[in-house]
Amino acid sequence: MEKTRCAKCGFESEENLKQFGSDICKICNSFSPESSEEFKEYLNEKISSSHLDSFRKNFKSKGMPQKNGMIQKASQGEVMSRPPFGYSFENKKLIPAQNSDEVREIFEEFLQSNLSLRTLSKKHNLSVNGLKKVLRNFTYIGKVKFNKQIHEGFHTPLVSSTLFNHVQSKLERLGIKRN
Repeated sequence: MEKTRCAKCGFESEENLKQFGSDICKICNSFSPESSEEFKEYLNEKISSSHLDSFRKNFKSKGMPQKNGMIQKASQGEVMSRPPFGYSFENKKLIPAQNSDEVREIFEEFLQSNLSLRTLSKKHNLSVNGLKKVLRNFTYIGKVKFNKQIHEGFHTPLVSSTLFNHVQSKLERLGIKRN
């Protein structure tokens, strides 16, 4: 494997990652934004590699075994957090909760009506940010998102992929940003 230079700090390593077509070290990657536009701005804010040396020295030892275990569980379809709105845990498995039909209603209402996020969130007793999290959550289509990667889950989807994708398109069209 050949060494590459981090586009943010200039650190040379064989372990640098590729993100949005740019090489980036693990330290810089751990702080990088998820959108390509924000990532471009992030890269323009240069930092000296030497400023990150103390992080690099301890990066592997602190938290990495736990994170690697969580990545492995997510890749096997296990949810890594508390159950999202509309789900509950039973025997460590994610199952639809009593209010699971409300999730489908939220998606359909958002797509078919011209209600503001504020009005829709009040109707379902959620904050606006809580509503946006519901509308963007891959768990509702049977997937698990962790560490910027999406994996197949083993739980019952609450909405169809088609409905989810239409909602994502409307959110983008309306210019509604991620939380």
